[in-house]
Amino acid sequence: MLEVALLVLLPTLEPPLEDVVITARRREQTLAEVAASVTRITPGVMQRLDLAHPAEAMNRIPGVWLQRGSGQESLLAIRSPVLTGAGACGAVLLLEDSLPIRPTGFCNVNQLFEVNTSQAAGLEVLRGPGSVVHGANAVHGVINVITPRAADLVGWRTQLAAGSDDFRSLATSFGDGASGVQFLLRRDGGFRDDSATREDKLNLLHDRTLRDGELRLRFAATRLDQDTAGFIRGFAAYRDPQLRRSNPNPEAFRDAASLRLSAAWSRSACSGCEDDLRGVIRHSSMRFLQHFLLGKPLEDNSQSSAALYAARARPLSATLDWRIGFEAERGETALLEIQDGPTLEGSAAARAIRPAGRHYDYAVDVSTLAASLALEGRHPRFLWRASLRADDVRYAYDNRMREGNTAEDGTACPGGCLYSRPADRRDRYDALTPRLEMVGTLSDTQHIYGSLSEGFRPPEITELYRLQRNQRVADLDTERMRAAEIGWRFGQAATGSRVLDGSIALFRARKRDVILRDANGFIVIGGRTRHEGLEYEARWRPPGAVQFSVGGTIARHRYDFSRAIEGGETIVDGADIDTAPRELHRIALLVTPHDALQFELDLRYTSSYFADASNERRHPSQTTVGLRGRWQAAERLAVTLEVDNVADRLLADRADFAQGDWRYFPSRRRSAFLGVDWRSR
Repeated sequence: MLEVALLVLLPTLEPPLEDVVITARRREQTLAEVAASVTRITPGVMQRLDLAHPAEAMNRIPGVWLQRGSGQESLLAIRSPVLTGAGACGAVLLLEDSLPIRPTGFCNVNQLFEVNTSQAAGLEVLRGPGSVVHGANAVHGVINVITPRAADLVGWRTQLAAGSDDFRSLATSFGDGASGVQFLLRRDGGFRDDSATREDKLNLLHDRTLRDGELRLRFAATRLDQDTAGFIRGFAAYRDPQLRRSNPNPEAFRDAASLRLSAAWSRSACSGCEDDLRGVIRHSSMRFLQHFLLGKPLEDNSQSSAALYAARARPLSATLDWRIGFEAERGETALLEIQDGPTLEGSAAARAIRPAGRHYDYAVDVSTLAASLALEGRHPRFLWRASLRADDVRYAYDNRMREGNTAEDGTACPGGCLYSRPADRRDRYDALTPRLEMVGTLSDTQHIYGSLSEGFRPPEITELYRLQRNQRVADLDTERMRAAEIGWRFGQAATGSRVLDGSIALFRARKRDVILRDANGFIVIGGRTRHEGLEYEARWRPPGAVQFSVGGTIARHRYDFSRAIEGGETIVDGADIDTAPRELHRIALLVTPHDALQFELDLRYTSSYFADASNERRHPSQTTVGLRGRWQAAERLAVTLEVDNVADRLLADRADFAQGDWRYFPSRRRSAFLGVDWRSR
C-alpha cells in the first residue's frame, strides 16, 4: 500500500542515539545503552507536549495508541490491543518522575488525567515489560511523565490558548532557579451536548544539593470536573452530523482529585557507583456516574498510600557492576457503589436483579515488598545485564455489607441479584521476574540489542472483590507475559552533524493467566494471548529548512485460546483480539522557513480493526491530518496555531460492537486553537 511504501522510504523520529533517557533504569543513561524500545518526546513546535488531551503526545510514539473518550477519558494500547475492563490499566505502569502515581491493585483506566502532561518537560514510554526497577503492572509498557528541573523555570512564563467549542487554557510557570511553580487552568465546552470539562493542575518543584547528591522535591495536585458524554449507538452513527453531537447520557459526570508529595535523592560517588533513595505520599478520590450500566449506579472510590524505594550500585571489577534495590508500599483503598432508585432500563428480568441501594461497600489494605538484584558487564564492543526481581503483594479485604448477592437489606432477587460480595478475606501474590539484556556496538552511530523479559500484574482489587451473580470467590493468579525483542538503532553523520537516525525493533510476546469474565459472568483466569510485530521510528534532516519524521508499527495481537465469554461472544484460538489494528503509522513534516517561523504537518493512519471478539464486524481504517505552527513575533512573545482534523472528516475516536449494537465515541471535526506564549526573560 502507498502509505507503507512512503513510511519505508522516508526515514525518522524522536530519539537520536545520544539522547538521554531515564525510564529504563530510573536514572539517566544514553539511549545507546538501553536494551529496550524507549521513546522520549519533549515540547516541540508548540513548546508544550499537548494542549487539550494526552493523546496528542502519546500518539506520536510507535506502538502506542491512546483512544480519546469523553472529556479527559481514554483507553490505551502499548504493544497490545486497546485494553478495557477492570484490569486494563494494570497492564501498563504510569509513573511521574519514575514513581508510580497509584498503589498496586488500584489503578484507573483514565488515570492519565492525574498528571500534568501539558507542562511536563518530557514524556518517556518504554514498550514491552519493564525492567527490575518497575515491578507490578509493567507488562505491556511503562509511561513516565517527567517534570521540569527547577532551573528551567527561571522567570515568568504564561501560555494562553482559546479555540473551538469554547476551549480555553491558561498555563503559567515561574521560579528562581531553585524552586518553581506550574499552574494549569483548562476549560473545554465539548463539541457534544452537556460535555464540558474543567481541569486545574498545580506542580511545585524544589531542587538542591544535599550530602554530595541531588535532592528533588515535588508536589502535584489535580482536579477534574467533567460532564460526560456516553456512546452514540447504531452502525456508522459517528458519520451523522447531528447524532455525533448528541449525548444520550446528559446526567453523567466524573469528579476526581489527586495529591502527591515526593522526594528523590541520588548521587554518583564514582564510576559505576549509584545511590538512590525515593519516597512518595499519595491520595486520590473519584466520584462518577456509571451511565454505561443499567440502573446507572454511582461509584465513589479513594486511596491513600505511601511508597519507599532504595537502591545502591557499585563496581565489582573494571568490567562488572552490581545493583541491589528494595521497595515497600502501603495503601488504604475504598470503594462504594450505590444506586439511588430502581432500575428503569432493560428487560423485566434485567431490572429485577439490579436493586436500588448499596451494591458494594468495601475497603482493602494493600502492602507490597520487593527486592531486585542486577549484574552488568561491560566490554569494548558490547554490554550485558542479568537481573531478577521478587515481589510480594498482599490484600486485606474488609466487606462493609452483607456478603452474598442479595439486596442491601437482605432481600433476595429472582435467581440471585447481579452484585455479589465476598466475605472478608486476605489474598497474597508472589512473583519472580527475570530479565536478560545485551547491547552490541557496531560503530559510533549503530547499535544492536536484544532482551528476554517477563512482566506481571496481580489481579486488580475490583477483579477480586467486585463479583457478580453466584460467584463467591475469584480464584485468580497473576497475569504474566514473557517477551523477546531485538532491535537496531542507527544514525548517519554528514559534514559533522547527524542527518539520519532512528531504530527498528522486532518483538514477540506471550501472555498467560489472562483474567476475563466468562459466559456465566464469573471473573476467571485461563486466557492466553500472543503479540508479534515490528516498530520503527526515524528522523531525516537534510540540509535546508525541512525535517521528515516517521514512526509506526505493524503487528498482530491474537487470542491463544477458545472460550465463550460475557455478552454471548465466543473467542476462537488464532482470531484477532478486538480493537487491535494491525498497522499504525505517522508521518510528520517540520518546516522552518524563517528563524521566527516554524510549522509542522502531521498525518496519522490507523488500519481497520475488528470491533468484536468474534471477528464478525470491522471498523474501517482512518487517516487524520493535523497542523501546528509557531511565530516568534518578538523576543519574548510568540503566537501559536493548532488545527486538528484539517480535512474535517467524520471519524470515530473509538468504535466497538457490544450489547447487540455498534457504539462510538465520535471525533471532533476540524478544530482550531490560537494561543500566545509570553516569557519574562
